[in-house]
Amino acid sequence: MDTSFPREDPGPPTPRKADGAAPTALTLGTPRPPPRDHLVWSVFSTLYLNLCCLGLLALAYSVKARDQKVAGDLEAARRFGSKAKCYNILAAMWTLVPPLLLLGLVVTGALHLARLAKDSAAFFSTKFDDGDYD
Repeated sequence: MDTSFPREDPGPPTPRKADGAAPTALTLGTPRPPPRDHLVWSVFSTLYLNLCCLGLLALAYSVKARDQKVAGDLEAARRFGSKAKCYNILAAMWTLVPPLLLLGLVVTGALHLARLAKDSAAFFSTKFDDGDYD
């Protein structure tokens, strides 16, 4: 085992021109960042309660994206990562929207019942005259 420094492989020696200058290499365009697989987000989506097992689908596509990234197929990794992201967003919406909707319904129902109770308390506290009972 080699423990010498630097640990980077220096690679093959660079060819020199006749005048001793190193050749110039041009790269066209900007390199794209490596694809994201959203694996951690998918694990959390799988562990927390979500309807329709969308977190499990997101986890499956995240694992596929990571496998393709390791294999070197970056375009397939981007496609699977994009699908994993979509399923994670859907799982988050399915997890967050129903409780928020239920909370909104409870609050509006409580406000409505409070107004009804106030109106009925005013009705039952009405004083009648003795002449009304004849």
